[in-house]
Amino acid sequence: METCSLCHPQNETVLWHDRLCRVILVGDHDYPGYCRVIWQSHVKEMSDLNGSAREHLMRVVYAVEHVLRDLMHPDKINLASFGNQVPHLHWHVIPRFYDDTHFPDPIWSNPKRTGKQRHLDREIFTQRLGQLLAHGGA
Repeated sequence: METCSLCHPQNETVLWHDRLCRVILVGDHDYPGYCRVIWQSHVKEMSDLNGSAREHLMRVVYAVEHVLRDLMHPDKINLASFGNQVPHLHWHVIPRFYDDTHFPDPIWSNPKRTGKQRHLDREIFTQRLGQLLAHGGA
């Protein structure tokens, strides 16, 4: 689709990809491990995919979650797929901490505090994610 920002991204940090989907780092300084898993072709809903495609996408989502948990030790991981603003199938994978800017509310709500700064080593994340997915996922 010509006007879709996920079909035609202007600037994104791709951490991993295959022919079906890609994992990008969102680049939110309050949420350094915030990733999106984006289906490569333009579809709106999970039910638009066949069973094996859905399994593949979720295997990637779970692998991202697994590596983020291993590297960042969050108190919680939020998984979300909305598509209300960008109707292109994608999943948000967001590590959450009790002392982050919005906890326990969604990251799109009004801030509650100045959150503690954290860091994700992109190189290690990318390496571990690639290794995990090469062996079938999480």
